[in-house]
Amino acid sequence: MDGTNPLGDFLRARREMTNPDEVGIVSSGRRRTPGLRREEVAQLSGVSTDYYTRLEQGREQHPSDQVLDALARTLGLDPEETAHLHLLTRTRTRRGPVRRRRRETVRPSLLRLMDGWLHTPALIVDRRMDMLAGNRLGRALFATAFEDDEPNLVRFVFLSPAARSFYPHWEHVAQSSLGALRAAAGDLLNDTRLTDLVGELSLKSPEFRHLWARHDVRGKTHEAKVFNHHDVGELTLTYDSLTVDGAAGQQLIVYQAEAGSRSAQALALLGTVAAELPTSAPVRR
Repeated sequence: MDGTNPLGDFLRARREMTNPDEVGIVSSGRRRTPGLRREEVAQLSGVSTDYYTRLEQGREQHPSDQVLDALARTLGLDPEETAHLHLLTRTRTRRGPVRRRRRETVRPSLLRLMDGWLHTPALIVDRRMDMLAGNRLGRALFATAFEDDEPNLVRFVFLSPAARSFYPHWEHVAQSSLGALRAAAGDLLNDTRLTDLVGELSLKSPEFRHLWARHDVRGKTHEAKVFNHHDVGELTLTYDSLTVDGAAGQQLIVYQAEAGSRSAQALALLGTVAAELPTSAPVRR
């Protein structure tokens, strides 16, 4: 997915993106590489240059929490990125053999719950952003994505010709979806399905390759998103992403329109299309 040294890859990417001026380093002359030098990160973090170099090169396996927190402060990481940094260290120390994980299933009770939401699009996704299930309105909203035998939100964003018209703000959606995938990747280092997905997207999409190399981390939580649906036109929907207890990594994503808005009217119109669809069911793979 990123080679055999995800911690070092993450540190290197964030180091190269850190502006020296923002951490109080006055540049003297032209720099040969972007961002901070290794020795500058080491000095600002209170460790030796040799130690930090070993971290980036994967030769140091057990940095303390204090060292990781110091590096996070130096690199300007936010709380989510800092948690990801700690996660990469923990998962690296317990790496096992590469395994193809079983495809995840959705509880029937959760499918029945989603069926009751006649005016609310809802999806179930896993950590790889595979679309595991959707209620009628959710499948009507993401009809093009669900046409894939193995629908995946990130694959749809970067590889589907329809995605750029479906998402008027495609660049923001691309960064957001990839950041969510990156957030999950820290805990799925041995997952061949995720490795295959990243390999496919890296091969077929230059935009994905560029953004993936940045190591941005953003979990899906709450955000307004604009859609341009081929049946009902433009909608602005707010989504909330909720963790499914008892199903590790699964998230329930629920979309809502502001009451009385043009988007609410469009969503109601989409409901007439959705009424022709079958009830919620897991995606067949």
